[in-house]
Amino acid sequence: MRYYSTRSKSQGLSFAQAALTGLAPDGGLFVPELIPPYPAAVQSSLGTMDFHDIAFETIKPYVQGEIPDPVLADLVHAAYPFSAPLVQVGDRLVLELFHGPTAAFKDFGARFMARAFAYLRRGEDRPLHILVATSGDTGGAVAAGFHGVAGIEVTVLYPKGRVSPLQEQQIAGLGGNIQALAVEGTFDDCQRLVKGAFSNQALHKKRSLSSANSINIARLIPQSIYYAAAAGKAFAGKCDTPQGASPWDERKPAAPGTVSLKPGEPITFCVPSGNFGNLTAGLYALKMGAPIRGFIAATNINKTVPDYLDSGLYQPRPSQATISNAMDVGAPSNFERMSDQWSLEALRQILQGVYVSDEATRRIIRDVRQSQGYFLDPHTAVAWQGLNQICPGASLPGPVGILATAHPAKFAGIVEPLAGPVPVPESLTHVLERKPRARIIPADSSALLEVLC
Repeated sequence: MRYYSTRSKSQGLSFAQAALTGLAPDGGLFVPELIPPYPAAVQSSLGTMDFHDIAFETIKPYVQGEIPDPVLADLVHAAYPFSAPLVQVGDRLVLELFHGPTAAFKDFGARFMARAFAYLRRGEDRPLHILVATSGDTGGAVAAGFHGVAGIEVTVLYPKGRVSPLQEQQIAGLGGNIQALAVEGTFDDCQRLVKGAFSNQALHKKRSLSSANSINIARLIPQSIYYAAAAGKAFAGKCDTPQGASPWDERKPAAPGTVSLKPGEPITFCVPSGNFGNLTAGLYALKMGAPIRGFIAATNINKTVPDYLDSGLYQPRPSQATISNAMDVGAPSNFERMSDQWSLEALRQILQGVYVSDEATRRIIRDVRQSQGYFLDPHTAVAWQGLNQICPGASLPGPVGILATAHPAKFAGIVEPLAGPVPVPESLTHVLERKPRARIIPADSSALLEVLC
């Protein structure tokens, strides 16, 4: 498999080169030369396969010839001591992506990346320096995934005052090979600083740089795994029973699920969307052959992509702060991948866009806890309400799965005044004891270069 920049098809790179480089030298994002289909035997067995086997079959064609099959099998087993349960909450299916160590969907990409990088750089003497911009959960997942990994240093940039306190503890509370920078600006400023650093040739001479945002193809590909696994289950007419970290209100009996799953029906996923890496990974899973009918991209007021789907004009804009902070992205990086690999008309066939206000987000957090005994974090609430707005009083054909991208305990300051005390999963209890240690810098490229040089 060769990988090309979204801005130039003249030179293809290997998976290792694309992953370890992160951002293409011309500022584009790496995309595979093709999105490989699942073998027929795999495609027909997604509903019965073990999660690790689906992970192996999903990633394998992208790394063929660079990561041997036995090594890849070990990598996915080490990366995923957890899975992604598809559970019933009332008349909805919820794909819970917060059962990993940082209680957010970013664990699926970051943990594979850390292990793949360690393998691909075996024998290297020069340290690899990873730069990552985060609007919240990416930073914590990358910090946890790479903490203590020999030969790799990480610098995480996050917008000062625009992540939750627990997210800041995850990002800036580890120390060691993890350095945290609190930027006086927005996530878009953080992303701009990182992209500027990658284009700085003088910095490249001093450091080996890579990325860990979803701009890195090695972060994005593993996120296709849980789409394929969940779609396979739903297509087989199955779902999961709630597991330990599922955020049910212990004081209120869970309302019985009322989803009627019929074998043979493809699923629609409603995806809370900010930088659009998660949605792009879903598009990859669909094109590989997972039984997916389509997607709903639910954003907050930062509705650049929903507006594009409506008007056909892509107009990035400054981000606006909301209570669903990880989605406060006005210029989503992965739109470049989406528009490179799918035309506007092709996207309109499989993707609907919707945006949700903070007021509606707060209301749905309260209402779902009261009616179902289930806690939603603000991002999952955007998806829940986005689905309400797309089909008020009606149903989409086939099952619909809402992606629950983070545990609500990570946003207790927002959720608890609306819904009461949130159960804290074991993965987060130890984080509450960390003291964040971040260096504050202005949103200026010279400030970042001063830190890195």
